[in-house]
Amino acid sequence: MHQAFGGIDFGTSNSTVGVIRNGKARLVALEGEQPTLPSAVFFNFEDGYTYFGRRAIGDYTDSIEGRLMRSLKSVLGSSLAHEKTRIKARQIGFIDIIGLFIGHLRTRLEEDAGGPVENVVLGRPVQFVDDDEAADAQAQSELEKAARAQGFKHIAFQFEPIAAALDYEQKVTREELALIIDMGGGTSDFSIVRVSPERARAGDRKEDILASRGIHIGGTDFDRLLSIAHVMPELGYLSPTKDGKRNLPASYFIDLATWQRINLVYTARAMTHLRQIRYEAARADLVDRFIHVVEHRYGHALAALVEKAKIELTDRSSTEVAVKLPDAAFAAAITRDGLETTIARDIGRVAETVKQTIRDAQVKPSDITAVFLTGGSTAIPLAKREILSLVPQASVIEGDMFGSVGLGLALDAQRKFG
Repeated sequence: MHQAFGGIDFGTSNSTVGVIRNGKARLVALEGEQPTLPSAVFFNFEDGYTYFGRRAIGDYTDSIEGRLMRSLKSVLGSSLAHEKTRIKARQIGFIDIIGLFIGHLRTRLEEDAGGPVENVVLGRPVQFVDDDEAADAQAQSELEKAARAQGFKHIAFQFEPIAAALDYEQKVTREELALIIDMGGGTSDFSIVRVSPERARAGDRKEDILASRGIHIGGTDFDRLLSIAHVMPELGYLSPTKDGKRNLPASYFIDLATWQRINLVYTARAMTHLRQIRYEAARADLVDRFIHVVEHRYGHALAALVEKAKIELTDRSSTEVAVKLPDAAFAAAITRDGLETTIARDIGRVAETVKQTIRDAQVKPSDITAVFLTGGSTAIPLAKREILSLVPQASVIEGDMFGSVGLGLALDAQRKFG
């Protein structure tokens, strides 16, 4: 009989599904042999089908007529969660679109399991929404509603850094006091956990979790800041009006730089405003570029170029975002120093949250024996430097950057439903 449970890490940028097979946690292949699935949905207007992951992004970048949705997790707990968006002649709620994505993950889980799966542990950040308990509870409720609508009957939640700790614990040979760092696309989460081979067998781990904190800062925030500082000026951001009395309105530039808000620029009302802004602009040529980017529905592709540049700066000192649209061609040079200056304030807030987590645990930094890193944003050199400087004596373990949480959720699901 198949094991009718699994763990789902629905991420801002990427998602995974974990299962237990032959007594060990592993990830389900979600797209071909790939265990990670970009959290993207594409409504293809040409064939009428809905696609997910790399196929969704590929169709969009191949200029197939349709609608791409990314960073959907970021709408949970926000005002956008209750809104609908137009997909051809239909109005579809953002929570329903999240449901479609989770339903696709459930299909892959059931194919792997060989039958229906109704029990699931869903990962969640320590805080969906910073400093707002009501909005945070609402976000979890919205995610649960989306999962229940797809056929999951028994739904539990686990903090993502705790799930990462459960995965890390499978590899430890002695007791450790571990600082778990999970920096993903939308949130950065931290936990201080006692782990050991003996503790791994215990049913209740509450006393081993000394502290958990999170902050709503992640990779998509760094993308947004990088785009606003280095790319949007090439499209007219911060440029003056003809009379020199003020700068052009900032809101449309910020929307175009923000993954989950890009579609808000693709409306007739926005285009009317943009043409008015162009008329008032001292640099109408720059606003023309912006308008052409919108007309070509190039916003998500531009955001992907910014994300690619950010990743390239992990190993390089400089790169560029090159847009080759015939009527909106430009190149924005970005250095690693430029990236670090742009995101320094947010990384400072992340580091302060780590310090507070250590204080909450009532331990000294020197008491922490291991730091376990997971999540794509831990690869950013400035983030890694700032965090590791807080616990200089700890050994550093780099986990599966995108898979540790999904694996840990499978272990938690076994404990809860197995």
